Amino acid sequence: MFREMRRKRQLLPQEESVAILEKMTNGTLALHGDNGYPYAVPLSYFYADGKIYFHCAKIGHKVDAIMQNNKVSFCVVEQDNIKPAEFTTYFRSVIVFGKAYILTDETEKRMAMTLLVNKYSFGEPGLSDEIAKSFNHLLMVKIDIEHMTGKEAIELVREKEKFCTSEKTS
Repeated sequence: MFREMRRKRQLLPQEESVAILEKMTNGTLALHGDNGYPYAVPLSYFYADGKIYFHCAKIGHKVDAIMQNNKVSFCVVEQDNIKPAEFTTYFRSVIVFGKAYILTDETEKRMAMTLLVNKYSFGEPGLSDEIAKSFNHLLMVKIDIEHMTGKEAIELVREKEKFCTSEKTS
């Protein structure tokens, strides 16, 4: 159903892809937008148990797109080091494909809001008040991940291989 990555040598192990999703704080959501145009929007998110969560306004382009077609893609870039003399970048990124759902269950929505607020404002006073104040004014969206691939620059793969080879000979 999903394409295999062409450059398999650059494929990150699943646990490294998950670690990137857990660590990073923003990504780009790609949706089917208006008039057949793709719509990609950067957003803050959190990852838990094979799902990505984010919040949005109750009305707008994102919500309209999800309601029309809930198949989405989400991309997170962990590293993007430009190497001018090599005419390349040393990158690490993850792309997921899945279906987006607006959370309608109040308990699930509150749990998702709490996890999101904790990720970005952990330990800050007023966390519960902020959730209570915002609860009825925003939506929480969940992406059920169906396919995930992580990829890194070939130069990073070569560095790892070189390191592993030198460790074995030591």
